[in-house]
Amino acid sequence: MAVTIRDVAQRAGVGVATVSRVLNGTGYVKAETRERVLEAAAALGYVPSQLARGLVRHLSDTVGLVIPDITNPFFPLITRGVEDAASEAGYTVFLCNTDNDPALEAHDVQKLRERRVDGIIFVGTTERRELVDRLLADGVPMVVMDRQLGHADVDTVLVDNRWGALAACRHLIELGHRRIAHAAGHQSTRTGQDRHEGYREALEEAGIAYDPAAVVWGDFTYESGYRVGQVLLGRYPRPTAIFAGNDLIALGVIRAAEEAGLSVPDDLSVVGFDDIQMSAVVRPGLTTVRQPAREMGRLAMAMLLERITGKVSGPGRRHVFQPELIVRGTTRRREPLA
Repeated sequence: MAVTIRDVAQRAGVGVATVSRVLNGTGYVKAETRERVLEAAAALGYVPSQLARGLVRHLSDTVGLVIPDITNPFFPLITRGVEDAASEAGYTVFLCNTDNDPALEAHDVQKLRERRVDGIIFVGTTERRELVDRLLADGVPMVVMDRQLGHADVDTVLVDNRWGALAACRHLIELGHRRIAHAAGHQSTRTGQDRHEGYREALEEAGIAYDPAAVVWGDFTYESGYRVGQVLLGRYPRPTAIFAGNDLIALGVIRAAEEAGLSVPDDLSVVGFDDIQMSAVVRPGLTTVRQPAREMGRLAMAMLLERITGKVSGPGRRHVFQPELIVRGTTRRREPLA
């Protein structure tokens, strides 16, 4: 039979309320009495119920993490960072994968609320604010990651996507490339839009005319990269370089290039974005823009805990990480073409 708080109280010769104050660290109890209660609990092997403690404190010591695609290696890195920080603080993380489906996203958020999680870290399938507005209106502590909603009331953690794309395309231009295409990600996300803006800004900065036909929008998957790569490489004149919206897209583009009989980087230079683990493993290694995904996850969890515990209140905070260009083997110098 499980040991109860009454058993501890009886052994220590005190009331149940006193045992509760000692075990929950609330209220004043004499040092001598506290020691007697703790000794009794240890002797009996008493394990406090996490649910019961949560009901007293009105907290569950759990948080929700909502991500759009667990098969994208970028998001497990974020998840690892969140879980690292959560574990250190004694919290459990409920992970929800929405498969980029807004309906499933809304369903998962509702399930998290039914579980009475203390807060939510949210990576939305789109840039729509309705769900976030509803959570904030209901007083749910939350942090938005990898999405730029422009919401003054929510904490946000993201990377400077425009700058990262600008650095990637500047690298290609410095290598002598003029026909640079863009295998873009989701047009419905600010992430995809910002990376496109960085691409366009780099061209304008170098005096290269922007060609809408050199941009094909897809999504952030390997399969999309393969399809988009086939389209871009089938156009004339063929690009000598492609900036991809993320590493999975870049890897799909490289497969399309190989099937077209093209060598990377001899015939085509390719740059990705994210620096997933696979980028350093493939040969040639993928030139890419590194996002500090694990650090982003840790910071998001730390910011959420500050909201949950009331250490921080008021307007939303915004932390933007600076990405880093990582040059590997998929880019090579080429003389400028007319």
